[in-house]
Amino acid sequence: MTRPSILFVCLGNICRSPLAEAAFRRAAEDAGLDVQIDSAGTGDWHIGAPPDPRAQAEARRHGLDISFYRARQVAIEDYRRFTHIFALDENNLADLRSRAPSDASARLSLLLDLVDGMEGQAVADPYFGGDEGFAETWRDVQRAALALVRDLTSDS
Repeated sequence: MTRPSILFVCLGNICRSPLAEAAFRRAAEDAGLDVQIDSAGTGDWHIGAPPDPRAQAEARRHGLDISFYRARQVAIEDYRRFTHIFALDENNLADLRSRAPSDASARLSLLLDLVDGMEGQAVADPYFGGDEGFAETWRDVQRAALALVRDLTSDS
């Protein structure tokens, strides 16, 4: 079986996708999964920037340090390098699909499609809100991370 490689994508790669990356890193490590994990944004506004301080604070509440993560934009090679690319909302999924090269091999889907009862839903963007929005984002990405681990371990 090909080693799974997972890319989480939101708009700027400073709030939702770094939290999804962190949640899945922990879940995959706890499950002993050998998987490549990264995150990126469809936009280029924050390239090289660390995650939003509120995202870092939420990750710290769960014992995770994401301060060293750096935002990057999705690149064409990501479509071939990753087995799965999960968008955190429908707009980013549509953007990813429109940019996909003809030889893309990654499966593109919404992250919350993994969670029973949340199919088709977006991970809410907490950027313009307060701390509770980041806690809600964490709950969503944590649920998805656990569901993804279940899916990957049942495939092996």
